[in-house]
Amino acid sequence: MSARIRDVWASNLNAEMRVIRDHIERYPFVAMDTEFPGVVARPIGAWKTSSDYHYQTMRCNVDLLKIIQVGITLTDAEGNVPDDVCTWQFNFSFNLAEDMYSPESIELLRESGIDFKRHLTEGIQPNDFAELLITSGLVLSDETTWVSFHSGYDFGYLVKLLSCIPLPTMEEDFFELFTLWFPSVYDIKYMMRSCKGLRGGLKDVADKLDVLRIGPAHQGGSDSLLTAHVYFKMREIYRDELLPDDEYNGRLYGLGKTVQLTNGTMDTQNAHGFVSYGRSAVTSAERERTPPREQVPSVGQNTQSPPPGQAGMSLGSAAGILSATGPSPLANQGGPGLGGGFTNALGSPYGAIPVNVNGAYHLRQIGVGGDR
Repeated sequence: MSARIRDVWASNLNAEMRVIRDHIERYPFVAMDTEFPGVVARPIGAWKTSSDYHYQTMRCNVDLLKIIQVGITLTDAEGNVPDDVCTWQFNFSFNLAEDMYSPESIELLRESGIDFKRHLTEGIQPNDFAELLITSGLVLSDETTWVSFHSGYDFGYLVKLLSCIPLPTMEEDFFELFTLWFPSVYDIKYMMRSCKGLRGGLKDVADKLDVLRIGPAHQGGSDSLLTAHVYFKMREIYRDELLPDDEYNGRLYGLGKTVQLTNGTMDTQNAHGFVSYGRSAVTSAERERTPPREQVPSVGQNTQSPPPGQAGMSLGSAAGILSATGPSPLANQGGPGLGGGFTNALGSPYGAIPVNVNGAYHLRQIGVGGDR
């Protein structure tokens, strides 16, 4: 880990948040990245717009899953950083034996150096982080500007943490909360639409702009630091193209009135518009290695089952159910993961919810978008 990046665990959370509070007035730009355990659910139903589909996918996964890391980098309006530590990597409590996740995503994060044993024993409790974040000066202030890359999920997790409730059912209600907590936000992925020659993931853009990474890839701290450097390099090179400024403030790529694209493979649909499991992860690692493809859900496509092993969960909307689809190679084998082929289920407002974690059937009440 670079000396510029500080790992934050439960033991030093209070001390490091004090440092951030002391810095925020002089360094009011906050570059942010999160790491989370992938995507395990897809919405079922016919959607009026692809934006609505993308929001409902984000909503149900954020409500089902727990955040793993948040990386925050502070800069001033010129991109200058504090002299010593400029980036804080917050490591949250996560239990591979109990918490839901995509096995593919967890493996990617392991390969990137995330220590899940330490997350289990020393990780930060989300409510402790949220309480300190609210009083830090980083949120609820239009004098603080947040910078991100393809950050619908990132801000989804932060809004849930800060609000202590599941995300709103309606996308417009989510954006009301989002703009309350984060009055000034710039998503680089959305800004790229005005920057000729920029495409792909964060690494692709950094390489194009000759911005070097500090620290290990696919960890929240290093990714947030790279995000900060890329943002200010874009502002320098594409100064005229990125005017007026208000055109980009508050826009999250893929949500609301933005480019309707999504990363990952195309989801399959049957004739009723039910969307089955596609790809299992959109962590920052996945955003790096998977190019975006257009995805506009529609009714009338032929039925197609997901291939074996690509098991997932679907959130019922029009159909009113949350269900598992497809067999899982991990079911009943003692390995970690979320699988299909379930024999047990627990009722919920969305219907039967079978949950398989670490090879055992854990029955729990899950209300997506409501009380849990």
